Amino acid sequence: MSIDSALFHSALLALTPILLAALGGAICERAGVFNIGLEGMMLIGCFSGVAGSWFTGSAWLGVVFAALASAAYSMILAVGTISLRGDAVVLGVALNLLAVGLTGFLLRTVFGVQGTFSDPELAGLGGIDIPFAGAVFSGHSALVYLSWAAVAVAAVFLARHPWGLRLRGVGEAPDAAATLGVSPAKYQYAAVLTSGVLCGLAGAQLALGNVTLFSENMTAGRGWIAVVAVMLGRALPLGVLLAGLLFGIAEAVGFRLQGLGMPQQATDAAPYVVTLAALFLSTARRRRRKQPLVGAPS
Repeated sequence: MSIDSALFHSALLALTPILLAALGGAICERAGVFNIGLEGMMLIGCFSGVAGSWFTGSAWLGVVFAALASAAYSMILAVGTISLRGDAVVLGVALNLLAVGLTGFLLRTVFGVQGTFSDPELAGLGGIDIPFAGAVFSGHSALVYLSWAAVAVAAVFLARHPWGLRLRGVGEAPDAAATLGVSPAKYQYAAVLTSGVLCGLAGAQLALGNVTLFSENMTAGRGWIAVVAVMLGRALPLGVLLAGLLFGIAEAVGFRLQGLGMPQQATDAAPYVVTLAALFLSTARRRRRKQPLVGAPS
């Protein structure tokens, strides 16, 4: 595998957890629920995936455990914001903080270790060799290919399917949707639960696909990057994919620079520097578009 092929192969690996979580955030956004709890849901997925794989001996059962656990965890956000009318931002931050403490506690309680759990017998997600796909697109886990398919499914669902159109209507005008017999609460609950499942899959890919271990706070801000990807992509599946790909390439380049001798702290900061730069440029462009033309009638 050439250097360029290895770089883009690593970028696709780095993209997958961000993309899956960002798709969940985009679906919530289209339903009118601002979900910044993606980081915590991903972390719950990481731990549950490793625990499920360890106790069952099957990586795919670990993936199922991750999806179910993260979906159950997302119910805190759903009940708090939809039923109890709580502040989504406050609840999202609380979910992120709770996940760090909860997974750290469970790591000590369940596995009896502190910091990192790793074992040669822990089953991970193997790669799939696809003939004629090339070194970049072959050899990934099934969740990587599933994430690409999820982008297409989400795009068609939101643009064509009646349920997707109703979901968008609930997010844009919930009162008007209610007058047409659509229950905003049901669609918002479904959106948050779907987000939880996707974040669980993101955590499973991170803990069982990219690596085969669990360490405390191993998401390391990827959930926050997914939130930014939703904002930059304007909650559109294709836009989220492009934004996530940008951050995936930045992370892969950071690892490559680390291998060339740059300090780890500098290379670890690469995705977040790209995030800040992208937010700055996006905000500046939107403000420029909103400015009235010189000489235009007011």
